[in-house]
Amino acid sequence: MSSVLYDQYKQLLHKIADVKYASAVLQWDQETYLPPKGNDKRGQQIATLSELAHEQFTSEHTENLLQQLVLQEMPANEKRNVELSLEDYNKSRKLPATFVRKMSEAVNRSFHAWIQARKENSFAVFEKPLNDIIELKKQEADLLGFAAHPYDALMNDYDKGLTVKKVDGLFGSLKPQLSSLLQDIATKEQVDDSFLFQHFDKQAQWDFGIEILKKMQFDFEAGRQDLSEHPFTTSFNNHDVRLTTRVDENDFSNMLWSCIHEGGHGLYEQGLPENEYGLPLGEYCSLSIHESQSRLWENCIGRGIAFWEHNYPSLQKVFPQQLSNITLQQFYKAINKVQPSLIRTEADELTYHFHVMIRYEIEKGLIEGSILTRDIPAVWNELYKQYLGVEVPDDRRGCLQDVHWSHGSFGYFATYSIGSLYAAQLYAAIAGQNPSLEKEVAAGDNGTIVNWLKQHIYRHGRYYLSDELCRLATGQTLDAGAFISYATKKYSLIYDTGKR
Repeated sequence: MSSVLYDQYKQLLHKIADVKYASAVLQWDQETYLPPKGNDKRGQQIATLSELAHEQFTSEHTENLLQQLVLQEMPANEKRNVELSLEDYNKSRKLPATFVRKMSEAVNRSFHAWIQARKENSFAVFEKPLNDIIELKKQEADLLGFAAHPYDALMNDYDKGLTVKKVDGLFGSLKPQLSSLLQDIATKEQVDDSFLFQHFDKQAQWDFGIEILKKMQFDFEAGRQDLSEHPFTTSFNNHDVRLTTRVDENDFSNMLWSCIHEGGHGLYEQGLPENEYGLPLGEYCSLSIHESQSRLWENCIGRGIAFWEHNYPSLQKVFPQQLSNITLQQFYKAINKVQPSLIRTEADELTYHFHVMIRYEIEKGLIEGSILTRDIPAVWNELYKQYLGVEVPDDRRGCLQDVHWSHGSFGYFATYSIGSLYAAQLYAAIAGQNPSLEKEVAAGDNGTIVNWLKQHIYRHGRYYLSDELCRLATGQTLDAGAFISYATKKYSLIYDTGKR
């Protein structure tokens, strides 16, 4: 009986996944190739598909099937799929289909307003559509319910169990340790990275980025890379994973580490269990774990000396005029330069956390009502001055730089910092279990890393919560000390701070 019901359950979720991923294809196209005049109808199409998928999943038929299945005896993985689907169902039932459609339509308007606002360098163009999103997110928090803070309901979407109390505590302990490390670095001679801001041909950068992704073992038979206003990764199944990046011909770092970052996301998506398509165990654990994958590759590996021992000679051949007289050590120090800056995606891995904290504080204030939408530029600029000591010159390089709010992704940003903490802990575990890892990476062999991640992260899907998965992989739950230890060791050598 249970096997028949489980087959029915799989067929139902496969159909729902087909609708969701069809919508995702349209969204990917919207951010890459859609002609401007197609905006309105595309928004309507995405809204219709979102509404259909929601209606299918929250139907009485789905509820009856899940209620029957949850009482059946079945293998552990099947049982876990059903439990998670019932949990998702109960949560989704709190959001009416009309609300889901309304949110989708608002997101479409907001995204295109954000694009236009960036072109005009004016937050005013984005303010009204963004305010509509914020009001809907407040409604969503109320519909979903929360115990302590409305923002908890939104963060829970990205990492189950994440709360304001937890994040406030985490950031509260991380901030002074980071500040101390940054103060030590500030007393030392600054690294010269001026050679990274010469002219680097767009196509040559692109081609080199593709080669790096291949060396990371991203499968281009099961994915591709394109250009977009803001780098992102999306997946329609583990054999169709899309990355995007952007290129600045006068800033070498802009594209390459976006490629590596998104490549980390892409490897995770390609590594999820193929036979669990459309089911919870075929989905990623959480956004915090997803971000751990991108940050692990971007920073622990992609900004590591071993990685460039292998790849730097090739890069010098691509750009001989710009780099032939720059040593490996000079390049390594330059790509790890620590300096407060304006743009989150281009920030070094230490000051990066302050970029995240700023967005977290603003989002929390917007959802609780202590910050109004119209006040975002002023609050943003003040926090950048307070946290990073930089003056924000305009909206494009300030509060318009991230795409997330236009997507309605409130509650996401904290996972970037948490992901960085997980990344350092995961990398320490990989290195601890594989003493020859650095030599392998220096020889161009990233196989040990990919295979370890497949075994300890990818294959589990959503079976475990973030902290449980971390404990299974590393022996303990999240410990920010791993990141502080990693960062102190790395930057004490780059800046000769005397700390180890």
